Amino acid sequence: MIARMALPYVDRLILGCWQLAAGHGSRVEDPQHVLEAYYGAGFRVLDCADIYTGVEETIGSFVAAHGLGEGDIHVHTKLVPDLAALPTFTEGDVERSVDRSLARLGLPALDLVQFHWWDYRVPGYLAALDALSEQQRQGKVRAIGLTNFDRPRLAEILEHGVRVASIQVQYSLLDRRPRGAFADLAREHDVDVLAYGSVAGGLLSDAYLGASAPGDAPENRSLTKYALIVAELGGWEALQALLRELRAIADERGSDVASVASAWCLRQPGVRACIVGMRSVRHLERHVALREALPLDDDEALRLDRLRATFPEVPGEVFELERDRTGPHGRIMKYGLNEGAA
Repeated sequence: MIARMALPYVDRLILGCWQLAAGHGSRVEDPQHVLEAYYGAGFRVLDCADIYTGVEETIGSFVAAHGLGEGDIHVHTKLVPDLAALPTFTEGDVERSVDRSLARLGLPALDLVQFHWWDYRVPGYLAALDALSEQQRQGKVRAIGLTNFDRPRLAEILEHGVRVASIQVQYSLLDRRPRGAFADLAREHDVDVLAYGSVAGGLLSDAYLGASAPGDAPENRSLTKYALIVAELGGWEALQALLRELRAIADERGSDVASVASAWCLRQPGVRACIVGMRSVRHLERHVALREALPLDDDEALRLDRLRATFPEVPGEVFELERDRTGPHGRIMKYGLNEGAA
């Protein structure tokens, strides 16, 4: 087995900063104020990406304003080449991407760089990961992660010899594609699963219990994405049934629907942490409570699993639907967010 770089600082929750990106949605508070509040509450691990417009710069401004040094804060970013760039993506492009993230964040090294590749039919992701490994040897990158790679490609990458610390995938009570063989492979190779979407963009929350389905123009891109996942398991009535059971468990625990949904995700085999979105201080108290809460017990988890089993599973491998650019899940993706980036 290839030794990997552990992420010893990662706890139950990582703060996802995608909702702070320009163009994500309209209901976002001042990012510096939100970062200040979460940092003050003891959160130290942030998740961002080179394609989250303006977010690396926002975090960099926060780091500079507070004079934060090594160990004061941990930033996970992503290296996401544009779809159009894949055929000609080179080792130099990898180095330029890493250097750009370092400059934006104002950090001496990147704690974790999570690599994404839009189209497996285009060769080059192994060579790009070799180049990223070189950046790790040079000390610019502390650990290498993956995002949205499926089980066969994870196996291929591990066999190639890349030291993979983590893999970030969509995982929730609605979308259980990482279960089974994927999670088993990750655990076998000591690769931490970092789960995003545990509350499905907010659909797994009290706000949608008893509510009507969103219209044709959801509030933001996350809701559009997760509404398509809801359709895969039977539609709005299936979601409502799950929300009612989540609410019943939340009542027994003195909690809320979103926290129970994330707690279910946190007890799944191989899951090291959930990535929870922060666009407002409104959810700070709930996130603090979730960080400190006892895990779901076996009976609570079984109740949810039994109900979930009455609905269809999201088909295919991890991120397989989203890779089909002709289908509804793929058509909503943005494939060129790094185009022209300096």
